Amino acid sequence: MSGHSKWATIKHKKGALDAKRGKLFTKLIREITVAAKMGGGDVGGNPRLRKAVADAKGQSMPADTIKRAIQKGTGELEGLTYEEVLYEGTGPGGTLLAVETLTDNRNRTVAELRKIFEKHNGNLGAAGTAAWAFDRKGVIVLAKEAATEDQLMDIAVGAGADDYTDLGEEWQVTTRMDALDSVLKELEAGKITAKSSGIEYVAKNRKMLTGRDAEVAINLIDAIEDHDDVQNVYSDFDISEEDLKRLAD
Repeated sequence: MSGHSKWATIKHKKGALDAKRGKLFTKLIREITVAAKMGGGDVGGNPRLRKAVADAKGQSMPADTIKRAIQKGTGELEGLTYEEVLYEGTGPGGTLLAVETLTDNRNRTVAELRKIFEKHNGNLGAAGTAAWAFDRKGVIVLAKEAATEDQLMDIAVGAGADDYTDLGEEWQVTTRMDALDSVLKELEAGKITAKSSGIEYVAKNRKMLTGRDAEVAINLIDAIEDHDDVQNVYSDFDISEEDLKRLAD
């Protein structure tokens, strides 16, 4: 779940990632197709496509599958037409959620997401319900051993990054949207490889959830992410280390 790598280990411990591999491929293929449609099929000249292809390769997607997805986006092969739609809602404890989707049927997607929100003590709202609580930022995640703090200061911040944060086992670097690509290139030039990168919704302020609210909130996000049309889910809550350990058991 984007923006929540802090508790991603819960999914690893529950073995859920392998079970969702097929769904992950579906989401990656859609992103490649839309990126190619919007910016062309040249990976070198299309930053969004370059990232999508890199993500797909990182999940061992076959080269032929990637090629076909690009060709569907450029119109060389027939395929469904997807549109980007942002849905906004509220969750337990007054949390706010922004849900990025790629859908070929808005009516189906909104109806199914509404049911998911309601089932998990949330509500799907109108446009503007949650987006105000987030900034659009470039976000780069690095393995902790990939760079020292001095390197991040010299290379990332020197290249235009706004800030970096210690997430424990990872570094998170934030940038302006228009600076993401240049910061990534400088990191690569410095032999620092990113685990992931992209334009995300970053919460301006975060709420701490505990106990039952924390459990319900994670279950809500898991259910939303499991929907085929959903690409990314962002929220404005954090969970205590104590609750993380409890939920991971």
